[in-house]
Amino acid sequence: MSTQSNDGPAVSPLRQRMIEDMTIRQFGEHTKRDYIRQVREFAAFLGRSPDQAEREDLRRYQLRLASLGASYARMNLSNAALRFFFHVTLGRAGFCDRMARLPTPERLPVVLSVEEVALLLAHASNLKHRAALSLAYGCGLRVSEVTHLKVSDIDSTRMLIRVEQGKGRKDRYVMLSPDLLDLLRRWWKVKRPRGWLFPGREPGQPITTRQMDRACRTAATAAKLDKRVSMHTLRHSFATHLLERKVDIRVIQVLLGHKKLDTTAAYTRVALKTLREVESPLSLLMPPPPS
Repeated sequence: MSTQSNDGPAVSPLRQRMIEDMTIRQFGEHTKRDYIRQVREFAAFLGRSPDQAEREDLRRYQLRLASLGASYARMNLSNAALRFFFHVTLGRAGFCDRMARLPTPERLPVVLSVEEVALLLAHASNLKHRAALSLAYGCGLRVSEVTHLKVSDIDSTRMLIRVEQGKGRKDRYVMLSPDLLDLLRRWWKVKRPRGWLFPGREPGQPITTRQMDRACRTAATAAKLDKRVSMHTLRHSFATHLLERKVDIRVIQVLLGHKKLDTTAAYTRVALKTLREVESPLSLLMPPPPS
Protein backbone atom coordinates (compact mmCIF):
# COMPACT_ATOMS: atom_id res chain seq x y z
CA MET A 1 0.00 0.00 0.00
CA SER A 2 1.31 3.44 -0.89
CA THR A 3 1.02 6.83 0.71
CA GLN A 4 0.24 9.87 -1.43
CA SER A 5 2.36 12.98 -1.05
CA ASN A 6 0.78 16.41 -1.55
CA ASP A 7 3.50 17.44 -3.99
CA GLY A 8 4.75 14.22 -5.51
CA PRO A 9 3.95 10.64 -6.54
CA ALA A 10 2.99 7.89 -4.14
CA VAL A 11 5.74 6.64 -1.83
CA SER A 12 5.61 3.05 -0.60
CA PRO A 13 5.83 2.46 3.16
CA LEU A 14 9.08 0.54 2.58
CA ARG A 15 10.71 3.43 0.74
CA GLN A 16 9.39 5.89 3.30
CA ARG A 17 10.94 3.84 6.11
CA MET A 18 14.31 3.81 4.32
CA ILE A 19 14.11 7.58 3.86
CA GLU A 20 13.34 7.98 7.55
CA ASP A 21 16.26 5.73 8.49
CA MET A 22 18.59 7.93 6.43
CA THR A 23 17.06 11.08 7.90
CA ILE A 24 17.69 9.81 11.44
CA ARG A 25 21.36 9.36 10.50
CA GLN A 26 21.42 12.83 8.91
CA PHE A 27 22.39 11.65 5.45
CA GLY A 28 22.68 14.41 2.87
CA GLU A 29 19.97 14.82 0.24
CA HIS A 30 22.37 13.73 -2.49
CA THR A 31 23.15 10.50 -0.65
CA LYS A 32 19.47 9.84 -0.02
CA ARG A 33 18.65 10.18 -3.71
CA ASP A 34 21.57 7.93 -4.69
CA TYR A 35 20.62 5.19 -2.23
CA ILE A 36 16.94 5.24 -3.20
CA ARG A 37 17.85 5.04 -6.88
CA GLN A 38 20.17 2.07 -6.29
CA VAL A 39 17.50 0.12 -4.41
CA ARG A 40 14.93 1.00 -7.08
CA GLU A 41 17.23 -0.32 -9.82
CA PHE A 42 17.79 -3.52 -7.84
CA ALA A 43 14.01 -3.96 -7.51
CA ALA A 44 13.62 -3.50 -11.28
CA PHE A 45 16.22 -6.22 -11.85
CA LEU A 46 14.51 -8.46 -9.31
CA GLY A 47 11.04 -7.97 -10.76
CA ARG A 48 9.44 -7.82 -7.32
CA SER A 49 9.66 -5.92 -4.04
CA PRO A 50 13.29 -5.80 -2.86
CA ASP A 51 12.35 -7.03 0.63
CA GLN A 52 11.59 -10.41 -0.99
CA ALA A 53 15.15 -10.84 -2.26
CA GLU A 54 17.32 -13.83 -1.41
CA ARG A 55 21.09 -13.79 -0.94
CA GLU A 56 21.60 -15.36 -4.36
CA ASP A 57 19.68 -12.45 -5.92
CA LEU A 58 22.39 -10.07 -4.68
CA ARG A 59 25.07 -12.20 -6.30
CA ARG A 60 23.13 -12.33 -9.58
CA TYR A 61 22.68 -8.55 -9.50
CA GLN A 62 26.38 -7.87 -8.95
CA LEU A 63 27.21 -10.29 -11.76
CA ARG A 64 24.80 -8.39 -14.00
CA LEU A 65 26.41 -5.04 -13.16
CA ALA A 66 29.89 -6.44 -13.79
CA SER A 67 28.84 -7.92 -17.15
CA LEU A 68 27.53 -4.49 -18.19
CA GLY A 69 30.92 -2.94 -17.39
CA ALA A 70 29.81 -0.97 -14.33
CA SER A 71 32.54 1.21 -12.85
CA TYR A 72 34.15 0.68 -9.46
CA ALA A 73 32.20 3.65 -8.12
CA ARG A 74 28.90 2.32 -9.48
CA MET A 75 29.47 -1.15 -8.01
CA ASN A 76 30.46 0.20 -4.60
CA LEU A 77 27.58 2.68 -4.46
CA SER A 78 25.14 -0.14 -5.15
CA ASN A 79 26.86 -2.22 -2.48
CA ALA A 80 26.57 0.55 0.13
CA ALA A 81 22.93 1.31 -0.67
CA LEU A 82 21.81 -2.33 -0.55
CA ARG A 83 23.73 -2.96 2.66
CA PHE A 84 21.95 -0.02 4.27
CA PHE A 85 18.56 -1.15 2.99
CA PHE A 86 18.87 -4.76 4.16
CA HIS A 87 20.90 -4.24 7.35
CA VAL A 88 19.21 -1.08 8.65
CA THR A 89 15.77 -0.70 7.10
CA LEU A 90 14.92 -4.42 7.04
CA GLY A 91 17.05 -5.39 10.04
CA ARG A 92 18.67 -8.33 8.23
CA ALA A 93 22.12 -8.23 9.79
CA GLY A 94 24.70 -10.08 7.72
CA PHE A 95 22.38 -10.46 4.72
CA CYS A 96 24.82 -8.63 2.39
CA ASP A 97 28.07 -9.85 3.89
CA ARG A 98 28.95 -11.91 0.82
CA MET A 99 28.58 -8.97 -1.58
CA ALA A 100 31.87 -8.12 -3.25
CA ARG A 101 33.54 -4.84 -2.30
CA LEU A 102 35.83 -3.56 -5.00
CA PRO A 103 39.02 -1.68 -4.14
CA THR A 104 38.97 1.80 -5.62
CA PRO A 105 41.88 2.39 -8.02
CA GLU A 106 44.36 4.90 -6.59
CA ARG A 107 45.19 7.52 -9.17
CA LEU A 108 47.58 10.40 -8.78
CA PRO A 109 45.75 13.71 -8.29
CA VAL A 110 46.16 16.39 -10.93
CA VAL A 111 48.47 19.06 -9.53
CA LEU A 112 49.46 22.37 -11.09
CA SER A 113 52.82 24.00 -10.68
CA VAL A 114 53.01 27.32 -8.83
CA GLU A 115 53.46 29.06 -12.18
CA GLU A 116 50.40 27.34 -13.64
CA VAL A 117 48.26 28.34 -10.65
CA ALA A 118 49.34 31.96 -11.10
CA LEU A 119 48.45 31.73 -14.78
CA LEU A 120 45.01 30.27 -14.02
CA LEU A 121 44.20 32.97 -11.45
CA ALA A 122 45.33 35.68 -13.86
CA HIS A 123 42.85 34.38 -16.44
CA ALA A 124 39.81 34.37 -14.13
CA SER A 125 36.96 36.08 -15.98
CA ASN A 126 36.16 38.62 -13.25
CA LEU A 127 37.13 39.76 -9.75
CA LYS A 128 34.52 37.55 -8.07
CA HIS A 129 35.85 34.40 -9.72
CA ARG A 130 39.47 35.38 -9.10
CA ALA A 131 38.76 35.89 -5.39
CA ALA A 132 36.92 32.57 -5.10
CA LEU A 133 39.58 30.63 -7.02
CA SER A 134 42.29 32.27 -4.92
CA LEU A 135 40.50 31.13 -1.77
CA ALA A 136 40.34 27.55 -3.03
CA TYR A 137 44.10 27.52 -3.69
CA GLY A 138 45.31 29.84 -0.95
CA CYS A 139 43.44 28.00 1.82
CA GLY A 140 42.98 24.50 0.38
CA LEU A 141 39.20 24.73 0.53
CA ARG A 142 36.73 22.37 -1.09
CA VAL A 143 34.47 23.99 -3.66
CA SER A 144 31.45 23.57 -1.36
CA GLU A 145 33.38 25.32 1.41
CA VAL A 146 34.22 28.24 -0.87
CA THR A 147 30.62 28.70 -1.96
CA HIS A 148 29.28 28.62 1.61
CA LEU A 149 31.67 31.14 3.12
CA LYS A 150 30.04 34.13 4.78
CA VAL A 151 31.48 37.61 5.16
CA SER A 152 31.54 37.05 8.92
CA ASP A 153 33.84 34.03 8.46
CA ILE A 154 36.73 36.31 7.46
CA ASP A 155 38.64 37.25 10.63
CA SER A 156 41.05 39.97 9.55
CA THR A 157 42.12 40.63 13.16
CA ARG A 158 43.52 37.15 13.71
CA MET A 159 44.19 36.58 9.98
CA LEU A 160 42.09 33.42 9.93
CA ILE A 161 39.11 32.10 7.99
CA ARG A 162 36.49 30.02 9.78
CA VAL A 163 35.17 27.09 7.76
CA GLU A 164 31.82 26.06 9.20
CA GLN A 165 30.59 22.49 8.88
CA GLY A 166 32.96 21.27 6.22
CA LYS A 167 33.03 17.65 5.11
CA GLY A 168 32.15 15.39 8.01
CA ARG A 169 30.23 18.31 9.61
CA LYS A 170 33.39 19.70 11.17
CA ASP A 171 34.39 23.31 11.79
CA ARG A 172 38.00 24.37 11.32
CA TYR A 173 40.19 27.41 10.77
CA VAL A 174 42.56 28.08 7.89
CA MET A 175 45.13 30.82 7.46
CA LEU A 176 44.39 34.13 5.75
CA SER A 177 47.33 35.67 3.90
CA PRO A 178 47.67 39.46 3.55
CA ASP A 179 47.48 39.22 -0.26
CA LEU A 180 44.28 37.20 -0.10
CA LEU A 181 42.77 39.60 2.43
CA ASP A 182 43.55 42.51 0.11
CA LEU A 183 41.87 40.68 -2.79
CA LEU A 184 38.78 39.88 -0.69
CA ARG A 185 38.53 43.50 0.43
CA ARG A 186 38.65 44.66 -3.18
CA TRP A 187 35.85 42.22 -4.00
CA TRP A 188 33.82 43.39 -0.99
CA LYS A 189 34.11 47.03 -2.06
CA VAL A 190 32.70 46.15 -5.49
CA LYS A 191 29.73 43.99 -4.41
CA ARG A 192 29.28 44.85 -0.72
CA PRO A 193 27.95 41.37 0.14
CA ARG A 194 26.27 41.16 3.54
CA GLY A 195 25.59 37.47 3.99
CA TRP A 196 27.27 35.05 1.61
CA LEU A 197 30.75 36.14 0.59
CA PHE A 198 29.98 35.09 -2.99
CA PRO A 199 26.26 35.62 -3.68
CA GLY A 200 24.66 33.52 -6.41
CA ARG A 201 22.20 34.37 -9.13
CA GLU A 202 19.23 33.52 -6.94
CA PRO A 203 18.42 36.12 -4.26
CA GLY A 204 19.63 35.05 -0.83
CA GLN A 205 21.56 32.06 -2.19
CA PRO A 206 25.33 31.59 -2.56
CA ILE A 207 27.09 30.88 -5.82
CA THR A 208 26.68 27.21 -6.75
CA THR A 209 29.45 24.65 -6.95
CA ARG A 210 28.57 24.12 -10.60
CA GLN A 211 29.10 27.80 -11.35
CA MET A 212 32.46 27.70 -9.59
CA ASP A 213 33.57 24.59 -11.46
CA ARG A 214 32.60 26.27 -14.72
CA ALA A 215 34.56 29.40 -13.77
CA CYS A 216 37.62 27.28 -13.00
CA ARG A 217 37.45 25.39 -16.30
CA THR A 218 36.96 28.64 -18.20
CA ALA A 219 40.05 30.16 -16.59
CA ALA A 220 42.08 26.99 -17.25
CA THR A 221 41.06 27.02 -20.91
CA ALA A 222 41.93 30.71 -21.25
CA ALA A 223 45.32 29.99 -19.64
CA LYS A 224 45.84 27.13 -22.13
CA LEU A 225 46.42 24.54 -19.42
CA ASP A 226 46.31 21.05 -20.88
CA LYS A 227 45.55 19.22 -17.65
CA ARG A 228 42.08 18.24 -16.46
CA VAL A 229 41.75 21.16 -14.10
CA SER A 230 38.88 21.48 -11.63
CA MET A 231 38.26 23.31 -8.38
CA HIS A 232 39.62 20.29 -6.53
CA THR A 233 42.84 20.62 -8.51
CA LEU A 234 43.49 23.86 -6.63
CA ARG A 235 43.05 22.04 -3.30
CA HIS A 236 45.44 19.31 -4.47
CA SER A 237 47.95 21.95 -5.53
CA PHE A 238 47.67 23.75 -2.17
CA ALA A 239 48.58 20.60 -0.23
CA THR A 240 51.36 19.59 -2.59
CA HIS A 241 53.01 23.00 -2.62
CA LEU A 242 52.96 23.16 1.19
CA LEU A 243 54.62 19.75 1.35
CA GLU A 244 57.30 20.94 -1.06
CA ARG A 245 57.90 23.90 1.24
CA LYS A 246 58.47 21.38 4.07
CA VAL A 247 55.35 22.29 6.07
CA ASP A 248 54.59 19.57 8.63
CA ILE A 249 52.18 17.06 7.10
CA ARG A 250 50.11 17.04 10.31
CA VAL A 251 49.55 20.78 9.95
CA ILE A 252 48.46 20.25 6.35
CA GLN A 253 46.08 17.54 7.56
CA VAL A 254 44.41 20.04 9.90
CA LEU A 255 44.23 22.73 7.23
CA LEU A 256 42.59 20.33 4.78
CA GLY A 257 40.19 18.96 7.38
CA HIS A 258 41.26 15.37 6.78
CA LYS A 259 40.17 12.81 9.35
CA LYS A 260 43.06 10.44 8.60
CA LEU A 261 46.72 11.26 8.04
CA ASP A 262 46.85 8.59 5.31
CA THR A 263 44.59 10.77 3.17
CA THR A 264 46.98 13.71 3.44
CA ALA A 265 50.01 11.48 2.92
CA ALA A 266 48.79 10.71 -0.59
CA TYR A 267 50.17 14.08 -1.66
CA THR A 268 53.70 12.88 -1.00
CA ARG A 269 53.35 10.93 -4.26
CA VAL A 270 52.98 14.12 -6.29
CA ALA A 271 55.30 16.45 -4.36
CA LEU A 272 57.81 16.20 -7.19
CA LYS A 273 60.18 18.83 -5.87
CA THR A 274 60.48 16.96 -2.58
CA LEU A 275 60.95 13.62 -4.35
CA ARG A 276 63.70 15.01 -6.56
CA GLU A 277 65.59 16.30 -3.53
CA VAL A 278 65.76 12.84 -1.92
CA GLU A 279 69.26 11.42 -2.33
CA SER A 280 69.31 7.93 -3.76
CA PRO A 281 71.26 5.33 -1.76
CA LEU A 282 72.99 4.46 -5.03
CA SER A 283 74.91 7.73 -4.80
CA LEU A 284 76.58 6.45 -1.64
CA LEU A 285 78.05 3.54 -3.60
CA MET A 286 79.29 5.49 -6.60
CA PRO A 287 82.78 7.02 -6.59
CA PRO A 288 82.97 10.81 -6.83
CA PRO A 289 83.46 12.19 -10.35
CA PRO A 290 87.06 12.91 -11.33
CA SER A 291 88.22 16.45 -10.71
